[in-house]
Amino acid sequence: QVQLVESGGGLVQAGGSLRLSCAASGRMFSYYDMGWFRLAPGKEREFVATISTRGESTIYADSVKGRFTISRDNAKNRVYLQMNSLDPEDTAIYYCAGDSRMRWGSLQYEYWGQGTQVTVSL
Repeated sequence: QVQLVESGGGLVQAGGSLRLSCAASGRMFSYYDMGWFRLAPGKEREFVATISTRGESTIYADSVKGRFTISRDNAKNRVYLQMNSLDPEDTAIYYCAGDSRMRWGSLQYEYWGQGTQVTVSL
C-alpha cells in the first residue's frame, strides 16, 4: 500500500504558476501509474493528468493541455504538476492518485492523497 501527500497549493493570481508535489511512501512507487485530479465547488471530480510508471507516457485533460505538465522522479518517490497560465476556473482541491494494477489509460486509481487547495484570483 502507498500513502500519498500533496503539497504546493496556495493562492495565485490569474496568469500565474504553481507547482504541486505529491510524495509517496513505500518502495514500489516506480510501479505505480500516477495521476492528478481536481474537485471544484459544485462540480464533479475531474481528471487532470496522468503519467506512466517510468514517465514515458502522459495524458492530459483538454482543459489543461498546453498549460499543465505532469512529471515524476522515481528516485525521490514524487510526482509533480507544473501549472502555468492559471485561470480562476482552475480553482479546486487537487488530488494525487496512484495505481499499481497496470491498467494504463483506465484513469482508475487505488490510492488517493488528501488534496491541496489551489485558488486562482482575478
